Amino acid sequence: MSQERKKEQEVEEEIANPDENPELFEHYKFKVDPGQEIMRVDKFLMNRLPNISRTKLKEAALKGYVRSNGEEVKPNYKAKPGEEITLSYPYPVRETELVAENIPLDFVYEDDYLAVINKPTNMVVHPGYGNFEGTIANALLYHFDNLPKRDDFEGRPGIVHRLDKNTTGLMVVAKTEKALVDLSKQFFDKTTERKYYALVWGDVEEEEGRIEGHIGRSLKNRKLMSVYEDGSFGKEAVTNYKVLKRYGYTTLLQCELETGRTHQIRAHMKHIGHTLFNDSDYGGEVILKGTTYTKYKQFVQNCFKLLPRQALHAKTLGFTHPYTGEFMQFNSDLPEDMQQVIEKWESYAKNSIDFQ
Repeated sequence: MSQERKKEQEVEEEIANPDENPELFEHYKFKVDPGQEIMRVDKFLMNRLPNISRTKLKEAALKGYVRSNGEEVKPNYKAKPGEEITLSYPYPVRETELVAENIPLDFVYEDDYLAVINKPTNMVVHPGYGNFEGTIANALLYHFDNLPKRDDFEGRPGIVHRLDKNTTGLMVVAKTEKALVDLSKQFFDKTTERKYYALVWGDVEEEEGRIEGHIGRSLKNRKLMSVYEDGSFGKEAVTNYKVLKRYGYTTLLQCELETGRTHQIRAHMKHIGHTLFNDSDYGGEVILKGTTYTKYKQFVQNCFKLLPRQALHAKTLGFTHPYTGEFMQFNSDLPEDMQQVIEKWESYAKNSIDFQ
């Protein structure tokens, strides 16, 4: 049985069979953001803990395990901005030990100080709730000894930066403390080079452009990110893009990051009306542009099957080597699933009567 499932069963047993007057141990604490819409507390927690069902959260609230500013609340309690919501259980927090796993990694470059890997799809970078095994971090522990850790990246040895679970492409990994500190500073100072290929819905009007807009957690769904143009919320985020190919109803872009916010390209592209192709989190898994013809719908569905994820690949990565001072640049080929879909769109745009 997986570690994740064991923890889920323990939680379910504790909720189902509590002591009459249990001592509660705080597991989660959330501050309701300014501007957050008022919503039921069970829904509020579900948005932040996606691997716990709403039914379980409702049961927890009914047993007094959910509190607002220290006071027990029922599942239908409306969480308001500024409140502190806690979820506690009658057992202490269980530590999750990061275990080395023999998972193959695609090494693009390696020396005594760092390594560059080509991340596959459907692989999480580091453990988190619901993903305790099979991550890049688990694999790195198997391949390397004594990897350094950043204080703010607890349990993520060697990890300098992250890619989303279903985003493919290049990542740099630090093998020494000096490399970790130096590379992290380069990312913070925005001196690295990061270029992505993205297939987006719609015909992007300008040949190139710059998207500026603070990015922060969505006030409606904490699993997603939103763009706040007035700068009142979130962190500064800048994405530069240029058109590589046009396919009528979709466009292939090169996106270059000046900052590195969570879901930056995905959120910025949705914000300007060009959601990433098949990005289910941001609404790109349905037909957003095109015709009503059955053949076209079937064509798009076939593309979705070939590429069951957002069409985003970290293609180019550049940084200064922490020890030699040499600027190093790496490029990776598009993964097969994304390449096949791009070729399909090229063929469609070339042969379809829609563009004759």
